[in-house]
Amino acid sequence: MTTYYDILEISREAPIEEIRTAYRRLAVKYHPDKNPGDKVAEDRFKQISEAYQVLADLEKRQLYDLYGDAGLAGLDISGLSGFEDIFGSFGEAFEDFFSFGRSRDRWDEPQPGADLRQPVVLTLEEAARGMDTCLSVDRRVGCPQCQGNGAEPGSPRQICSRCQGLGQVNQSMGRMKNFTTCPDCQGAGVIIASECPPCQGAGVISETKQIQVHTPPGVDTGTRLRLRGEGEAGSRGGPPGDLYLEVCVAPHPVFTRKHKDLYYRAPVSFVEAALGTEVEVPTLTAGPTRLAIPPGTQPGATLRIPGRGLPGLRGKPAGDLVVVVDLQTPTQLSEQQKQLLQKFLKLKDAGDVNGFTGMEA
Repeated sequence: MTTYYDILEISREAPIEEIRTAYRRLAVKYHPDKNPGDKVAEDRFKQISEAYQVLADLEKRQLYDLYGDAGLAGLDISGLSGFEDIFGSFGEAFEDFFSFGRSRDRWDEPQPGADLRQPVVLTLEEAARGMDTCLSVDRRVGCPQCQGNGAEPGSPRQICSRCQGLGQVNQSMGRMKNFTTCPDCQGAGVIIASECPPCQGAGVISETKQIQVHTPPGVDTGTRLRLRGEGEAGSRGGPPGDLYLEVCVAPHPVFTRKHKDLYYRAPVSFVEAALGTEVEVPTLTAGPTRLAIPPGTQPGATLRIPGRGLPGLRGKPAGDLVVVVDLQTPTQLSEQQKQLLQKFLKLKDAGDVNGFTGMEA
């Protein structure tokens, strides 16, 4: 299946700068003005525009990464049928791409770092109690030797004479300008006389950081925790990105979770259900408790133990422990048990069920 990343010819980890660059390149290549009457190019141009609209928007991109096309349901990302719609949706980008009056970004403008995502798998008990843990996070940080500028200390950085610091050069195509990456500075806008050895001129290095994380009680699969500033380093003095922790709660062998409520199936014999009984019910964090089963309880009946479910997030009340009566039918009966049941059946057919209590065991 073709994804938006495939359409823009980038990886899923591509930062926003790479997304913009890929869009510029492909938009110019497939623009209808360069391909008059070419229906294939026009359709490709619309696909590129739609992909950019999603991937250049942090919230839409996160929904798309987590849930695919289903995560974009209800969002307006279509209808790019004409040039006015396209330029209306991407006006700033196209003014930048084709020089419709706006000044282009300079090489030294700060750029924020990329956000990171990290899965966190919890047991149901850990999700109920909340927990503190230490995670290893691989990320890129500013190079401490060159302070992120990519140059060896003492080595000068000069504005590229070919592109004048823009990082791109252009060729006039009638009323349009076709921008391409500057071949001299490779898009950096500056020429570094001697690159910083540790980062090889990139201004960032890779590191593995141990981060202390607190998950609050009551989290569920799909809960996202945001740690500000724990993402990848920004460039040119830009702020770092954020780290998003995506919680997954593992299935439990005893309990089934539905939002804040826990469900437990209590095995009860048909005689106990008919006469009433008391059963021991486990709880997730407080030990077992006793629960009365009323006489005449039917299979699948539910009984609630208030407050013994999962804690509510942000101070909301806890859920309940829902006990589902799981009626157990015996598969091996003694002759005496069979005779008693046959007598019970005759009394039931005769309408004298109450007389069953006079039978000898």
